[in-house]
Amino acid sequence: MGDAAKMVKWIAGDITNVNLRPQIYNFWHDRAVFHFLTTSDQRSAYVRQVEKAVRSGGNLLISTFGPEGPTKCSGLEVMRYDADSLHREFGMRFRLLDSFKEVHHTPFGTTQQFLYCLCRVD
Repeated sequence: MGDAAKMVKWIAGDITNVNLRPQIYNFWHDRAVFHFLTTSDQRSAYVRQVEKAVRSGGNLLISTFGPEGPTKCSGLEVMRYDADSLHREFGMRFRLLDSFKEVHHTPFGTTQQFLYCLCRVD
């Protein structure tokens, strides 16, 4: 980001309970966090955070392991999703606009299937 990083307010915390300001964000991008939330309580708390923080009309771009993705990552259990199952986690307030899969090549010479979903917050 170079000098642009000075304009970013960096927030460090547990996404399931960090204090986020309401209705402040236009865009929420998650690449490879949601699939580490393996309990329904964790996932529900995450969704509540997005609902609280993202303005109506804003967008959510989320990337998780796809149906053929690994069952563990860095020794941790993970969840895998297709577009429908991921969208169900978020509910109808999140209108699914697009989804696609990608095969990610790791530095270790393995591959991991990712699923990307773009949703509009209504």
